[in-house]
Amino acid sequence: MIDLIPTPDSILQILKKTGAFREGHFVYPNGKHSPHYFQMPLAFRYYDTARVLAVALSRKFRLDRDISSRLPKIAVVSPSSGGIPVAFGVRDALSAEQIYWAEQESGKRMFRQYVNQGEINPCIMVDDIIRSGHAIEETAELVKALGAEAIGCGAIVRFTSAPEEINGVPIKSLVEFDAHFYDEGDSCGDCKDGAPVEHVRF
Repeated sequence: MIDLIPTPDSILQILKKTGAFREGHFVYPNGKHSPHYFQMPLAFRYYDTARVLAVALSRKFRLDRDISSRLPKIAVVSPSSGGIPVAFGVRDALSAEQIYWAEQESGKRMFRQYVNQGEINPCIMVDDIIRSGHAIEETAELVKALGAEAIGCGAIVRFTSAPEEINGVPIKSLVEFDAHFYDEGDSCGDCKDGAPVEHVRF
């Protein structure tokens, strides 16, 4: 089954083709500069592309015996709106019984749906991209507070600067990306070269 999972290079080519991954000279809202920019929702505009990415990630979960042995009585959880297409795709591929997604409200992450204590099945948390890991960590705490067990975690892309696991649960990803961020000035080679700047948002 692992042979059916596209290679990281193949996934990056898919992301480049859809515009979800670009190379250039980008400035983020926090003022950091980077030669790379991910805008993952662009890859999920196309059903076939979204299907390939979600199914590939789902296969990583199926290879985990603890997860596969509990199917279909699991929940798929997204920490934010960006991960919802991934969550629905993975839920469909795994035939999982439940799906939930969270959002920020007054600075606190909470589920968009009304959820009672103990209602959530053992869950896997998925997102489109994990940059710092904060959203996934907050979601893990939310899941725990509601009495649910987190048995899996994953994303299409994980920055290597992000945690490799959340509360002992390894983060599975299709691409491990070594992102580079620089302060404006001497540390940014593109600034030295006078490369045109594009201001972007996460």
